[in-house]
This record gives sequence, structure tokens and C-alpha cells, in this order.
Amino acid sequence: MGTVSLLSDEEVSAEALAVFNEIRAVRQTDFINNFWRSLANDPALLRATWDRLKVVMAPGALDPLVKEMIYVAVSTANGCSYCVHSHTAAATAKGMTPEMHAELLAVIGMAAQTNALVTGLQTPVDAVFQADEA
Repeated sequence: MGTVSLLSDEEVSAEALAVFNEIRAVRQTDFINNFWRSLANDPALLRATWDRLKVVMAPGALDPLVKEMIYVAVSTANGCSYCVHSHTAAATAKGMTPEMHAELLAVIGMAAQTNALVTGLQTPVDAVFQADEA
């Protein structure tokens, strides 16, 4: 159960509705997911989050599929079930195959295991891996 109401288009402020309409236009869909509907309780936070997300997830040096797969990995590490589901769907829509998904999960699992081992062992970082100080 959520901690805030999921606001419908009829319940949101004019500011939040403007963000919803922008999301619809950019994503070319009428669907506004529950994340945005919950953020609509705080229109300023909704606007700030949407504006930042558009920049971060836009095509750049990393292609959009890679960005979605990274989002799945970080969401898994952070235990965000909602984000795992929504970004897995987004990655699939951008071309992630079942084989790619399986490899992604294998990498996430391997990273989680080796991260835990290194943390438990408190292994010092090799000098060749350190960024140059200058």
C-alpha cells in the first residue's frame, strides 16, 4: 500500500497535469504510470524529477537500451521492485531480448556476490585501479 494517493488527471493540480501531458507527448502514450501519479502530490517534485529524468535517460554516449539495463541493475541492487518491473518493460520495449535479460541478471548476481566478498574481506584497491591524483 502506498503512502500517498495515486492522483487521477481530474485530481491533480494544473502544474501536475502539465507534466502529465508532457510525459504523454514525449513518450507518445496516454498512459501515466503510478510513479508519476504518486509524485503528483508534490507538483514541484514531479516537475523536477521529470525534467532530470528526461536529461539523464536521453540518448547520449550510452544508448537508451543500455541506460534502461543499468536502471534495472541499480534498481535490483536497491531493492526497488517497482523500478525493476518498469525498467525491465522499458528495456524490453527498446530491444532487450530474453537472452540479454538473462545475461544482465547473471552480471547483477555476479557483481552482488563479488561485491559482498570484497566488502567482507576488506580487500585493498590495487594501485593500478586508483585514479591519478593531480
